[in-house]
Amino acid sequence: MKKINFYFLLITAICSTQLFAQKVLTLDESKQLALQNNIKAKNSKLEIEASQQIKKSAFTNYFPSISAGGMMFEAQKGMMEMETHGGDLPVYDGDVANLKNATLYAYMPASTMSLMKKGTVGFVNVIQPVFAGGRIYNGNKLASLGTEVSEFKEKLTKDEVLQKTEEQYWQIVSLEEKQITIEKYEKLLSSLLFQVDDAFNSGLVMKNDVLKVRLKLSEVLLNKSKLNNGKKLAVMAFCQHIGIPYDSTIILKDDLLIGELPQSLYSDKNESLKRRTEYSLLEKSVEAEELQTKMKLGEYLPQAGVGLSGMYMKFDEGKDRTLGMVFGTVSIPISGWWGGSHELQERSIKEEIANNNFKNNSELLLLQIEKSWQDLTDAYKQYLLSQESKEQAEENLKVNVDSYKNGLSNVSDLLEAQALLQQTQDQLTDAKANFIIKKTIYLQVTGR
Repeated sequence: MKKINFYFLLITAICSTQLFAQKVLTLDESKQLALQNNIKAKNSKLEIEASQQIKKSAFTNYFPSISAGGMMFEAQKGMMEMETHGGDLPVYDGDVANLKNATLYAYMPASTMSLMKKGTVGFVNVIQPVFAGGRIYNGNKLASLGTEVSEFKEKLTKDEVLQKTEEQYWQIVSLEEKQITIEKYEKLLSSLLFQVDDAFNSGLVMKNDVLKVRLKLSEVLLNKSKLNNGKKLAVMAFCQHIGIPYDSTIILKDDLLIGELPQSLYSDKNESLKRRTEYSLLEKSVEAEELQTKMKLGEYLPQAGVGLSGMYMKFDEGKDRTLGMVFGTVSIPISGWWGGSHELQERSIKEEIANNNFKNNSELLLLQIEKSWQDLTDAYKQYLLSQESKEQAEENLKVNVDSYKNGLSNVSDLLEAQALLQQTQDQLTDAKANFIIKKTIYLQVTGR
């Protein structure tokens, strides 16, 4: 008795440990894990950070540009040379009357003077742009627009990751329901095989009936193995998607439940269009083309700026000197106007292309919304039909079981009725999963 109690406690402890080790996930928890760990979601956030750095870089163009430089040199000989010829140099004796007729002279030998053989030069320039054809202002607007686009793309990536999470989640749930269905079917066949085999031993049925049941049971066991392998691959893909290690004991808590009618989810497609992230991106693409046109126009407008410059100089053995100056600059790209006119026409064409794409893609988004609504309503109709088919198959099986027990039908009819029930149950599972996924897609394409 003590030994039996020991084994009972041991088995209970093992089962409790396995149950405790199982990872249970709800759909919401799976979504949170996907947003935290999925590589696409991480990269989209990094894209936002990168665009913000570009925006900060563009803002610095409002401030003065500062440059500094200098050089030191020592040449083999002076860069400038001054030669003086030798000779007698009149000497002034103090009497003005003798200036024209000097009586005293000093001898001056010939000589060569070398200048700028070595030196040091340094400078600092500060230039503040006053007018740059609007390129600084429009460049900052373009950088801000880039940040907005990155944020919209991050939202699109987020929606994509969440949609894929739901699809994989419900796929696994549907496979689990199919496992339950096929296990019930297996038990029915095993029970039937026992009954048929017993009847064969009693001489009530032929050997062929036993073989039919065994063949059907072997087929079910093969399908069960394929189903288990398919679920394993689905769980592995799901774990990789949400960024957790593969766990064969993972349990998905949510069930396939149809809780609302499609009509309760309906949204006007024109209102839904304006909520779409894709629609906002199309608007931004048109705005970006307009800003790029303004940037190109700014290249052919006058540029003006003011500046301050300071310089330090020292040559040869002379004294060092410092200089400072204030200056203004104006630049007019006259020679570029001819070619620039064609580039501006090109920009105008690209703006028109962007507007055409905006109109065309907006219409495609409306078609997508309409198709998604039709897919949702069709999925609900399929669910209702599958539900009805399952109920009919259950009633059909009940009738065949009673008929078989009363000797009014054969094993083949009973096997067919059991197979039909298993098929309709799987179809109902697929229909429920399909409706839930179509609902998710419809909510997404309507901006919800």
